[in-house]
Amino acid sequence: MPDQRAEGEDKPDEADRGKLENVLLKVVQGAIRPRTATAYLEESLRSAIVSGDIPGGTALRQEAVAEVFGVSRMPVREAIRQLEAQGLVEFQPHKGAVVAAISAQDAADNWAIRKALECAALEYSIPGLREEDILRAEEGIAEMDSETDFSRLGLLNRRFHMTLYSRAEFPGMLQLIEKHLIASDRYIRFQLAALGRDKMAQDDHRAILAAAREGDAAGACRLLASHIEDAGRRLVERIRHLSSVRGQADAQMSNSKAPLE
Repeated sequence: MPDQRAEGEDKPDEADRGKLENVLLKVVQGAIRPRTATAYLEESLRSAIVSGDIPGGTALRQEAVAEVFGVSRMPVREAIRQLEAQGLVEFQPHKGAVVAAISAQDAADNWAIRKALECAALEYSIPGLREEDILRAEEGIAEMDSETDFSRLGLLNRRFHMTLYSRAEFPGMLQLIEKHLIASDRYIRFQLAALGRDKMAQDDHRAILAAAREGDAAGACRLLASHIEDAGRRLVERIRHLSSVRGQADAQMSNSKAPLE
C-alpha cells in the first residue's frame, strides 16, 4: 500500500509518535466537540498548544492526529492551516507542521527594540501628520474592531502603527521598525490565541491616536511606551509560565520513570 504521509513529512520516529499520541489522547478527553470536525480539532489543538501541553518543536503528524481524534486527514489539514495563521504552527522542511517555539528572551528583545525605535519615530512624525493620516489610522482601528482573523489582526496592527510613524523623515528607521513589527506578528497572534481577542488593546490605540491628532507628541509617546511595555510584559509572563509548567511536567515524568529502591 502506498505511503499516505502528508507532503513534506519524513517518516516519524516511533517514540515521538507515541509521545504525541499520549498528549492528544488527553486533549481529546477534555475537549468539548463543536459543530464541525475542523473547529473541534482547531480549538482542541490550540488550547493544548497555548497551555504548553503540546510544547514548541513538536511535529503535528497528520496521520497521528487524525487517528487519535477519529477523523479524516482533510479537517486535520484545515485545522493546522488555521493554527499556522494564528502563529502557533509553522511548516519546516522534512518535518511538516511543527508547533512554533516561542522564546521569552526573543520576545523581550523584540519589544525593547520596538519601544525605543517606535517612540522616537512617533515623536518625529507627529508634527508632520496630515488629516489623511489621522483618518487612515482611524480606519485601521475600525477594521481591527471588526476583524476576527488573527493573521489579519497582526497586519492591521502593523498598518496602524506605521501610519502614525509615516511622517518621520528617517526611512532607515522606518524600515527597522517595520522589520521588528513583522517579527512581532507571530507573538501578537500567539498572545491573542492564548489570552483572547480583547487583549488587542484598542483603547490604547484610540488614546495614542487622540494625542497625535492634538499634536501632543510627548503625551502620545508616553502612551505608546506604556502600550508596548504592557503588551511585552504580558507576553513574556505568559511564555515563562508555559515554560515553567512544561518543566514541572517533564520533571514529574522523569521522577515517575526513576527505579524504585
